[in-house]
Amino acid sequence: MPRRTTELLRGGALIVVATAVVLFGFGANNYQLQAGTTLAMAVVLCLAWNIVGGYMGYPSFGTAAFFGLGAYAGGIAQTYGLPMGLAWAAAALVGAVFAIVLGAILLRLRGHYFAIGTIAVVEVMREIANNWDALTGGAIGLSLPILAGSPRFAGIFFYLAMWALALLALLLTVAVARSKFGFGLRCIRQNEDAASMVGVDVFKFKVAAFVTSGIVIALAGAIYASMVGFIEPKDAFNILLSIEVPVMVMLGAAGTVLGPVIGAIVYVVLRELVWVNFINFHSAILGVIIVAVIYFIPKGLLREFSLTRWRKWTAPPAPAGQG
Repeated sequence: MPRRTTELLRGGALIVVATAVVLFGFGANNYQLQAGTTLAMAVVLCLAWNIVGGYMGYPSFGTAAFFGLGAYAGGIAQTYGLPMGLAWAAAALVGAVFAIVLGAILLRLRGHYFAIGTIAVVEVMREIANNWDALTGGAIGLSLPILAGSPRFAGIFFYLAMWALALLALLLTVAVARSKFGFGLRCIRQNEDAASMVGVDVFKFKVAAFVTSGIVIALAGAIYASMVGFIEPKDAFNILLSIEVPVMVMLGAAGTVLGPVIGAIVYVVLRELVWVNFINFHSAILGVIIVAVIYFIPKGLLREFSLTRWRKWTAPPAPAGQG
């Protein structure tokens, strides 16, 4: 199939899916709106993490640090009278600056040292938010201005806002995957020293990936804070979030465009089903399912169920005496 035709088909499919998501939002009930917004946020976080953890191959567990920082930056900005949209922009800017500073330090580490460093950052950020009462409200938490309008209007607004960010994150991932920047990140993932030898500015590329990911995650945190209207340190800087996001990406297929989207959808749907049907044992059951899927499908669903593999599985058996 010609490349132009393929691009048109992909663009058409994206338009159809985006239209369906928007129409669903206007017809959904309150529970469906909340579930849809949660799914969109998971997609955003997975796509953002994939730039660092998937394409660049750095196992980051710092998602909660950027998410919480964005939530507090946007929330504090709103409490000081900044309009919501500008507060979100401020959160993105704070996320970018934080990523530059943090990246200049942590990205000199590799492997499990880098992973441990990102986990430590989450704990440090949570302690700062917990003790800086004058700015963050401390352990009591921080209340944000409520969006004007009915609860249904607010639900639809934040649903569409989060899905718009998910679309932006997807388009950003496509741009990264097809660019020289993305090629450089893949080189770093394969062999950092060899990438440097062939002309890739390794440290610059790593910081750029870290900043790109941090901006998107901080934006998601700011939208989330405005949506719930109240944030506290243990919720904003939840270490479980930093664990769930890499699991979702690996479930779908790290280092691909659609893998994080697929992983987020499968994980969130599984989580909702287990929660509804096994409320007392949902954490244990979900943990077993995740471990089983990752063990039996280590490359991710997208790679395991590729078209080539599907054809191989469904091909008729060769006649006797052949093959």
